[in-house]
Amino acid sequence: MHVSGFNSSRVWIAMISLAFAAFDVTAIDAQDPGRKIESRPSEEPKLAEVDRPTSHSLSALIEHFAADRESLQKKYEFQLAPNYGSRMAQFYRAWLADLEGLDFSALDLDSRIDYLLLRDRVSYLMRSLELELQQDAAILPVLPGLPLVVQLWEARLAGTRPNGAEMASHYERLRLELVQRRQNLQDPSPEAKAIFGDPTLALWLTRRLQHQSQIMESIHRFYDGYDPDYSWWARKPWEELLKEMRTYTQLLKQLALGGAGDDPEAIVGLPIGEAALQAELRNAMIAYSPAELVQIAEKEMAWCDAEMEKAARELGYSNWRDAQEDVKNRFVPPGEQPKLIMDMAEEAIEYVTTRELVTVPDLAREVWRTQMMSPERQRVNPFFLGGDTIIISYPTDAMTHEEKLMSLRGNNPHFSRAVVHHELIPGHHLQQFMLKRYRPYRGEFATPFWMEGWALYWEMLLWDLGFAETPEDKIGMLFWRKHRCARIIFSLNYHLKRMTPDECIEYLVERVGHERNNATAEVRRSFSGGYGPLYQAAYMLGGLQIRELHRELVQSGKWTNRQFHDTILREHSIPIEMLRAKLLNLPLNSEWQPAWRFYPAIP
Repeated sequence: MHVSGFNSSRVWIAMISLAFAAFDVTAIDAQDPGRKIESRPSEEPKLAEVDRPTSHSLSALIEHFAADRESLQKKYEFQLAPNYGSRMAQFYRAWLADLEGLDFSALDLDSRIDYLLLRDRVSYLMRSLELELQQDAAILPVLPGLPLVVQLWEARLAGTRPNGAEMASHYERLRLELVQRRQNLQDPSPEAKAIFGDPTLALWLTRRLQHQSQIMESIHRFYDGYDPDYSWWARKPWEELLKEMRTYTQLLKQLALGGAGDDPEAIVGLPIGEAALQAELRNAMIAYSPAELVQIAEKEMAWCDAEMEKAARELGYSNWRDAQEDVKNRFVPPGEQPKLIMDMAEEAIEYVTTRELVTVPDLAREVWRTQMMSPERQRVNPFFLGGDTIIISYPTDAMTHEEKLMSLRGNNPHFSRAVVHHELIPGHHLQQFMLKRYRPYRGEFATPFWMEGWALYWEMLLWDLGFAETPEDKIGMLFWRKHRCARIIFSLNYHLKRMTPDECIEYLVERVGHERNNATAEVRRSFSGGYGPLYQAAYMLGGLQIRELHRELVQSGKWTNRQFHDTILREHSIPIEMLRAKLLNLPLNSEWQPAWRFYPAIP
């Protein structure tokens, strides 16, 4: 196999630009989500190999889209290759054209909802791909050897048997290029300075370099040991190249993060900026700006503060901090936490079923279980997690004395009682149980505003129903409610580049009363745990959306609690504004855009 190299970055930029130019469909403007970007005509044919359904069975259409996209992403795994961007853009363009050809007026309400969900999903993926290509073009000047890596990758996909001596030469050439680039970083070019002057772009560079390295490793694994000519010639040069790739990546990380680049405990996230944040909000069908959402969180935080002071006085304290410290120290000894959590879970199930708040299938009640969280995982999740399994955070004998005390205090009975129902029933376990049984095709549109919002909404509803009878339990519930307000404030400000991870940690410690280790783990989870940029904000905001729906339907006397909650669980995890359209039987047209102002205090 012979691979000729490209030495001109201009050639590669042109190839990236061709992929970028594939966007000729109507897209959403991130600066003004309500405005559409006008398209230019495309001469590319539709994807003839895809036999899409032409009926109005939108569920089948959604399943078809998800399957097609998954297949293409597996085939075009190397996202830095030009054919990835052009092929995915062609795919999204064809689907939008097909959707436009459907007769929207002939659809019933459920199908209209599915249509709008699919249309918005494809448009969002188009816009996300466009932003990725823009960032890739920006970092190209300091991304080493990409044209050659693409050719090696394509040859591997084609099944071409390599010439071992040539592969060794390619690896050595790439290694020498990395050495030269590493030396050049001591006196970087203006292009490199511009990249490292933008922390977001610099972090994107480190992630893309890691992706390129993973592709290179997969090429080596494909041949090594299976092709004796390759192994004899190329194994040693590969090992040297791999070592240099890791050195170069670490150096870039240090330049992107400053001193934090050398700290394995550093919290490394990727703040996306206001334009991308607006696009994410449009995708979640949230008709508020980031600034308005922060304002909502601050109003909710003020309510929590007032209630916390009331509970503190009930407990005999003059301020909430002293009262919260008292409650934190009422932890149970190690070994007793699992039984405590199981008792609390059964208590919550009895509470919602005897009051006919929601239907709990017998099987859902039967199959939940427990396990203990590893010390490593507790670095990211200092509190227990849920679903069909309650994963219990509590100190182990391997922790330091300080770590043990922080874990004990952060998982005291009153903090735990406040959220066991969030994780199990009527929260995440009941949700996940129903998701697998009702409209599973809507999994393509899963949103934390429904998933986390539902569980948080129950914390609000149970507070209103008097679930917290003692001041200790009130403080426990308010601690978490303040935490969810804080998540909106610190996560949005982080992505707006107004708060650093360290400032987020301090905010949780000072404003909510977290143990410092727990606050650090929460911030690490928020920005380094693989969650989307709106995930942490979605808890409280989704809960407020469902609470407003409850006011419209249940408090108005139109529905019972049980009817309301059972219906939500059967519509799957979709944006709450679309859920509202179904529950209120609202008229929808093909030009629909998010407009629901669910928080009356922010007109």
